[in-house]
Amino acid sequence: MPKSLVFGAFVVDLMARAPHLPRPGETVKGSIFKMGAGGKGFNQCVAAHKAGADVVMITKLGRDNMAEVAIKAMDEAGMDKSQLLYSDEAETGITLIPVDENTGQNQIVVVPGASATISTEEILGIEPLIKEAEYILLQLEVNQDANEHVMDLAMRHGTKVILNTAPYSPVTDDFLSKAYMVTPNEVEADSITGVAVYDLNSASRAAKYFKDKGVKHVIITMGDKGAFVSSDGKEEIVPPFSVNAVDTTGAGDAFNGGLLTALLEGKDIWESVLFGNALAAVSVQRVGATDSMPSRQEILDMLKR
Repeated sequence: MPKSLVFGAFVVDLMARAPHLPRPGETVKGSIFKMGAGGKGFNQCVAAHKAGADVVMITKLGRDNMAEVAIKAMDEAGMDKSQLLYSDEAETGITLIPVDENTGQNQIVVVPGASATISTEEILGIEPLIKEAEYILLQLEVNQDANEHVMDLAMRHGTKVILNTAPYSPVTDDFLSKAYMVTPNEVEADSITGVAVYDLNSASRAAKYFKDKGVKHVIITMGDKGAFVSSDGKEEIVPPFSVNAVDTTGAGDAFNGGLLTALLEGKDIWESVLFGNALAAVSVQRVGATDSMPSRQEILDMLKR
């Protein structure tokens, strides 16, 4: 049995780079188009797998040509495909990503497709994996009833749930209360808590919201400011690595994959956040999401800096 699971969406990323992001109604002539594997869950699992984690991806695909993008990516990375689910009705999900080639900033539209059709029966089929796993990493890209069922099974079996609250959508207090750890970015933290996060004090106020719901550990990623951590009575911002970002697509996913990997290795939360920061720092120097995830040696080289 794997030590950890990532339960989430797979989508095919359709990325176009242009001199600037389009304004409403504007057509911008792009310079590069790239199609590749993506989805927050998939990106996070690839990041963790390449970093050395014992992890299995659970997602749902359509029976279409786009599904082959997932299969090819998993084969190339040497990932376990045994827990892939398939829909006979829904198509494989896609994401449209225009990227500003000068700043690396992006806009993202997600169409989850089959990833939003995961059934109760399919969740029950993975209960033995949930029971044996130490951690399971969730996001909010699949249908929420599936996430809630997974969360309940994790609670029943003592599996620790890391909840990456992306992309933002409203969740219940009951759902939040069952998470061992939450990892929103500053925008998602604001959307959930009503606190605009921009420094240590504001991040602390947002963290209190989660702590009051029952979450034990809170990490708020803050882009180039670093990652805020609230754990066991200590609060601090772990600074980022200084790099020249080419494409920030998937940076949060890279961080979460690194965080999971380090936690599985028994590192404390502070070391794990540093590891996640290093993985993300390598990834943003490359174009794309899944394709940008670094090897373990590249992460270790970044940590040496």
